[in-house]
Amino acid sequence: MTDRSVTHATFTLERLYPATAARVFALWADPKAKARWFSTPDADHELDFRAGGREVNRSRPDSGPSLTFEALYRDIVPDERIVYTSVLYAGDDLAAASLTTVEFCPADGGTRLVLTEQGTFLDGREEPSWREIGTGDWLDALGAELGAGEYG
Repeated sequence: MTDRSVTHATFTLERLYPATAARVFALWADPKAKARWFSTPDADHELDFRAGGREVNRSRPDSGPSLTFEALYRDIVPDERIVYTSVLYAGDDLAAASLTTVEFCPADGGTRLVLTEQGTFLDGREEPSWREIGTGDWLDALGAELGAGEYG
């Protein structure tokens, strides 16, 4: 029998990056840059970064079902704010749905990024702690990307 459960959770993560808000924001807006820090080399990643635009990341882990993340951008204020809704599928099963807000705040010598996610996690297919850890990992990867190439 399938675990029929609903878990609601909210978390906020903060990172301080030694770069301007425009530079940090650019790594979200540029499809090639976003794929480098958000996706994996073997995944299919698409990004249409505009209000009403869509992002899709399809990965095929070595074990377990394929994972599909799909986001719809609801509000974008350049260098200040991004708001999107998203779903995560494990195979054909909906695992989670969420609302995420990303804020870019000036800070001494750089930008403080504040990400708040309000999620609904379904049937034990994803846990809030897994999402929080994974999101923290890709925010760290964003920081590493800031230190490389034209955005560093």
